[in-house]
Amino acid sequence: MNKKILSNIALFLTALIWGLSFVAQKAGMDYVGPFSFNFIRSILGGLSLLPVISIAKIIQKDTRTKEIKHEQHVNLAKAGLSCGAALFTAMSIQQYCMLGASAGKAGFISSLYIIYVPLISMIFGQKLTKIVKISVGIALLGLYLLCFKPDSGGFSFYDLMLLIGAFFYGVHILVVNHFSGKVNATKISCVQFFVVGILSLPLMLIFEEPTLNNFMAGYVPILYAGVLTCGVAYTLQIFGQKYTQPTVASLILCLESVFAVLGGCTILHESMTLKEIIGCVFMISAVILSQTKGHPKLPPQQTRDLEEKETLNTTMQNQNTETVYK
Repeated sequence: MNKKILSNIALFLTALIWGLSFVAQKAGMDYVGPFSFNFIRSILGGLSLLPVISIAKIIQKDTRTKEIKHEQHVNLAKAGLSCGAALFTAMSIQQYCMLGASAGKAGFISSLYIIYVPLISMIFGQKLTKIVKISVGIALLGLYLLCFKPDSGGFSFYDLMLLIGAFFYGVHILVVNHFSGKVNATKISCVQFFVVGILSLPLMLIFEEPTLNNFMAGYVPILYAGVLTCGVAYTLQIFGQKYTQPTVASLILCLESVFAVLGGCTILHESMTLKEIIGCVFMISAVILSQTKGHPKLPPQQTRDLEEKETLNTTMQNQNTETVYK
């Protein structure tokens, strides 16, 4: 079996693990509160990445000078704090919403962070492409079909909060992009998870009353969200994106929201109406469409050069953004 097939399988497993993480988050609410869950899963997530960092150090010889190391350590501290603060906000909102939203719905609404990124970038002068504009329209239609309920007063509070959470996931990605060329992506992930855990700790102690028995009783969803979602899936995605075209990788990873619905139906026995299913189809179509790019016709050699350049740039960007928000 060649590396390309193996990488696609790795990305598929990544999407599966991430999709089912919404099920774990929902199930975890039966044992502990939102801040308690985020505290323990984030600490476990940071710890699970330490072996990955250690193995990378052993495999790759460190040839950096003291000056470069010092500069990168400073950038790592800045990146970890900034990314951790943004991720803490997004994760706290999303986890709180798991008290009232289904795993499937949370998965689809949260996936709109991909649409938010270009919208937020527009504030800083970036123009929206036609594809992004169309994607936003399709996403809004899908969101209406998925969440709007005339008999219940329209959108629920949890749906609106999940939208806000998705916005902060988009902010988080842009913050990561800012630091991506300065610090190793794995190290950013590790530090930011510890930051999320530390920020969650006082809120956990103030608003919740966690006990060791609660944590032990919910060890299955907690370990899944902490170790599998962060450490295992992260490593699988790095391998997968190394040997797969960026566009293909993005499309495979978009299956995360689909797996969230399937996991919610099979494990938590959640259900969706036909209207909500159609809304999900529109939303995943918007996410997939937003990841496609059109280019003008070029001579064959120029086309190949452009594709190689974009593959390198997009792969580096994906490794430093999409992997670290989970």
